[in-house]
Amino acid sequence: MSEQQGGVTTSGPGALFAIGGAEDKLKKRLVLQEFVEAAGGSKARIVVVPTASALGTDVIDVYSALFAALGAANVVGVRPENREDADDPAFIEPLNEATGIFMTGGNQLKLSGVVTGTAFGRAVTAAHARGAAVGGTSAGASILAEHMIAFGRSGATPRQRMSQLAGGLGLVQGAIVDQHFAQRNRYGRLLSLVAQSPGLLGIGVDEDTAAVVRGSHLEVVGRGAVTIFDGSRITSNAHYASRSEAILASGVVLHVLPATATFDLKARVLLSYGPQPPAEEIASIEAAEADLRKLAKEIAAEGVSPAYYAERKRRAGRRTAKAADPSKKAAASRKSRSSAAIQSRPEATEPLSAGAELSRPDTDPATGPLADSGNA
Repeated sequence: MSEQQGGVTTSGPGALFAIGGAEDKLKKRLVLQEFVEAAGGSKARIVVVPTASALGTDVIDVYSALFAALGAANVVGVRPENREDADDPAFIEPLNEATGIFMTGGNQLKLSGVVTGTAFGRAVTAAHARGAAVGGTSAGASILAEHMIAFGRSGATPRQRMSQLAGGLGLVQGAIVDQHFAQRNRYGRLLSLVAQSPGLLGIGVDEDTAAVVRGSHLEVVGRGAVTIFDGSRITSNAHYASRSEAILASGVVLHVLPATATFDLKARVLLSYGPQPPAEEIASIEAAEADLRKLAKEIAAEGVSPAYYAERKRRAGRRTAKAADPSKKAAASRKSRSSAAIQSRPEATEPLSAGAELSRPDTDPATGPLADSGNA
C-alpha cells in the first residue's frame, strides 16, 4: 500500500544501492543520479553518513554538493563517531525524516563497530522499511549485508584465512557484498568466503557500478559489472584446509552481470539483460504479431480456387450447426454430399476463364470422401 513519506510516495521497502566505490562524481554521475531518483528526486531528503571516512567534514561537503546538483531538495551530514553517539537521539532524529541514507567509504570495521546493534543502525533499518533508499559506496556498500567483509587480502586464488567477517545491517539477506571488485582483484577473498559459507551468495561490485536491490531482484547500474558466486552446489575442502592454503572450490556457478542485467537473488537465476522496451511498446509488438499471423493465413488461402474456399467455409458452418442440433445430423449429411458433388463439377458447356482452377469433388460415389486439395 502506498503512503506519503514527507511528500514522497512510497510503497514497501526502499531500494538498496551497493556501490563498488569510485563512483563518477564529475561527468555523467549515473550511479549517484539513480540514487537521488530512488530517494525522491526533487523531493529527496538525503542523510550522508561519513562515519567510515577519515576525511572529516570534506566528504560531507562533497556529497552534499553532488546530491544538491543532482536535484535533491535537502542534504545533511550525520557522523556518529562511536557507539555512544550512535545511541544519541540527536544523531538519530535526521534519519526519521530521510527519504535517502548514503554511507560513504572508508574503514569498514569502524563503520560496523559504530553502527550495528545501536539505535542508529535500527533507525537506518526502519527508514528502509518505510521506503527510504539506503545506499553506500565501498565500505558503505559492504555493511548493507548481514555479514560484511571487515578486511582481507587481494588475489585471484581463494585461500584459507584470506579475509575476516564482521556484522552488517542485514538489509541484503543471504549474501556477502564486496567492492572495488575487479579493480583490486578481490575474486579470491570473496570466493573463499563462499566456500566457507555456501549458503551465502558472493556479490562483487566493480567501481562506478551499483548493485541495486529491490525486494529479491538485483539490477546492475553503471559502467562496470557485478560478479555473483553461487556456491549452493560447491565441493570444497574449506573445512580442513589449514592456514593460507589454497581452497578447493568446484561447482561454483559464476554470473558476471553488466549494466541493465537483472538477477533474482532468491531463485539465483538471471532474469533479463539488455534494454527492455516499455510495457505499451511490448503490447503494440504483440498486437502487430497477431495481425501478421492473420495476414499469413489469408495469404496462404489465396492459392485456393474461390469455389473450393467458399465450400470449405460452408462445410465449417454446417458442422457448427450440426453440433448445435444433433437431430439434423443425418439430413444435413445427405444434403452436404449431394450439393458438394454438384458444385464441384462444372458443366461441360460452361466456359472457363484464363488461369481458373477446377475444384476437386469432396466425395466419390464409389470410395467416399476425398482429401482437401487446397494449397493453404
